[in-house]
Amino acid sequence: MIALQFRRSPARYVAARALSRRAPGLVASHLAPLRLGHVGEPELPADGWVRVAPKLAGICGSDLAMVAGDASFYFGPLVSTPFVPGHEVVGTLVDPLDDLPSGTRVVIEPVLGCAARGLDPACRACAAGDTGCCENTASGHVAPGLQTGFCEDTGGGWGEVLVAHRSQIRPIPDDLPDESAVLVEPLACAVHAALRARVADGDTVVVMGAGTIGLLTLAAIREFSSPGRVIAVAKHPRQRAEAARLGADDVVAAPSALRAVRLATGSLLHEPERGGGWLSSGSDVSLECTGSMAALDVCLRTTRPRGRVVLVGLPGAATIDLAPVWHRELELTGAYTYGAEQQNGTRRNTFDMAIELAAKLDLESLVSAAYPLSRYPEAIDHAMDAGRLGAVKVVFDIAR
Repeated sequence: MIALQFRRSPARYVAARALSRRAPGLVASHLAPLRLGHVGEPELPADGWVRVAPKLAGICGSDLAMVAGDASFYFGPLVSTPFVPGHEVVGTLVDPLDDLPSGTRVVIEPVLGCAARGLDPACRACAAGDTGCCENTASGHVAPGLQTGFCEDTGGGWGEVLVAHRSQIRPIPDDLPDESAVLVEPLACAVHAALRARVADGDTVVVMGAGTIGLLTLAAIREFSSPGRVIAVAKHPRQRAEAARLGADDVVAAPSALRAVRLATGSLLHEPERGGGWLSSGSDVSLECTGSMAALDVCLRTTRPRGRVVLVGLPGAATIDLAPVWHRELELTGAYTYGAEQQNGTRRNTFDMAIELAAKLDLESLVSAAYPLSRYPEAIDHAMDAGRLGAVKVVFDIAR
């Protein structure tokens, strides 16, 4: 089959890291350990697995970090190479399941938890439905890999065929367009983040960043809570327009974030002799959706004492002043992938909730460009500079 394949290469990693922000297209086509070609179709690891033919596959921020050499080494033990990337996938079943015929349109819940790995009994997290916190992502009958798209045995969305376990497969409604369905996976992350944020009625909420995950987190906050005011921090015009459409009360540029929170909450501004200013009070909840340490620093300085800061975007190794966390007794927490969360007194999987929400939202307009695999340098170049170019989500159209 034809696929993009990623291989570890320390030399290329260093070169890609040095040049990625200046010439992302060059990185993708010449430097990144990413190659397009014929690879073997993945084999079915065990009973309960089927082949899926991807139709559309998104280019995620974590994929871009991998290509650009910005990914954290923390994940090294939980990845096996060579692998075919792509974990935001809508496709069709090649093989039938007992309850689903071949040809059924599906999305993939990519986390490779205990069920997919054939482990019984399941770990504590999987037994509770919190598959994103699985303790066994390097065990079982498939190679190490946090998710489909980072595991050498499963294939991924950036290829013509992948394999998935029944526990990962979610059929989608006939009237949900492919362009919306390909966003179900990041929307599930956003739903999980919104529920992890525990926004109380009337809270002031800051959503820092308005790329794909920031916009979807904003939509999920509006759907699953009743905040008093939502302030979205967006860098580019298209992002600002989409943030307003999806329910932000105020949309501001990053340099104006502190002032916007100050005005909304009536806080006093304290200005130290070095470093950024900070507020005497501030937002009740802030969700950092960019992975930028500069953006996280703003969140820490503009969230009220004993408020909550949620890391939604993929962070990396960095140095940051944690004095506000200590002084203001902030709750700093992460929101990774999906899991079981309380909704109206019932624990539900946030991936299933995302499929329902996707049917209610106009997500098609967020898919800004679709490229064939053969044009992958252009696609990655576009995705790396999406905001400035007026794009939100860039995807691969595998059928092309």
